[in-house]
Amino acid sequence: VANEGGKHWTVNEVRALIRIWSDKNIQQQLEGTVRNKRIFEQVAARLQKFGIDRDWKQCRTKYKNLKHEYKSVKSAQDSGSTSKSMKFFNELDAILGHSTMEQ
Repeated sequence: VANEGGKHWTVNEVRALIRIWSDKNIQQQLEGTVRNKRIFEQVAARLQKFGIDRDWKQCRTKYKNLKHEYKSVKSAQDSGSTSKSMKFFNELDAILGHSTMEQ
């Protein structure tokens, strides 16, 4: 898993990122594009309003890492394994649970 520019994300920062990510508008934009710098610039700007100082690259990296971790936990669960889990699984499942079959 890639390093997020040296500074670890706190639980509150990740929660804020997930809250923004769970916005239907943001989700639709992310689903429809690969070149998503502009979207993550919006995400970073919204985090700024919560007093969280992250640039778009950090947001995108964290998003990708969370998504990757979620998918590996989800596929482990689907194959009957309960040993794998992650901190924000339920929050991510609410966002990604409907779209994991598309990939």
